[in-house]
Amino acid sequence: MQEIFNIFVKSIFIDNMVFAYFLGMCSYLAVSKTVQTSVGLGFAVIFVLGITVPIDYLINQYLLAPGALAWISPEFAEVDLSFLTFIMFIAVIASMVQLVEMIVEKFSPSLYNSLGIFLPLIAVNCAILGGSLFMQEREYPNIAQAVSFGLGSGVGWFLAIVGIAAIREKIRYSNVPAPLRGLGITFIITGLMGIAFMSFLGIKL
Repeated sequence: MQEIFNIFVKSIFIDNMVFAYFLGMCSYLAVSKTVQTSVGLGFAVIFVLGITVPIDYLINQYLLAPGALAWISPEFAEVDLSFLTFIMFIAVIASMVQLVEMIVEKFSPSLYNSLGIFLPLIAVNCAILGGSLFMQEREYPNIAQAVSFGLGSGVGWFLAIVGIAAIREKIRYSNVPAPLRGLGITFIITGLMGIAFMSFLGIKL
């Protein structure tokens, strides 16, 4: 249980998708103009990562990894389908994103309209695919740890986009030099937030 909690905390603060690996930056920059839309997209990313990472874990463990098909028959023990990793992971992500899009459109049309094209673009958000690939690379021994990592990564991305959105709403009333207005000052603030998150490297888990 302690290890699951450690993975969750580490994926939020230390291995943050935005500030540690700069993944998902396109949506992070484009949708972070208001806190409302950032919260909506952030929850969507948490949901997608929380679902796709464990599903991809099971697919990898029982279908794709070398020797994963041994449960069918000893004859398949030497079969290696790892070359299908990318296409299988992307197929799962695209399916889950379609599900999220349908749910948001059904229950919150205003949020659906606010997010616009960026909601279906979660399917090509590199933070989502990165979560599954990191899960595979780190070889978590059980699905509980994979779920913890997926949810933690989603929460970390959520904190990043909501944090930058809140700051961007405030700096509208600040005297920002003309050449830095818009994405310029956003990049600078993102860099400073990334440095701030580096302070969590001192946490011993």
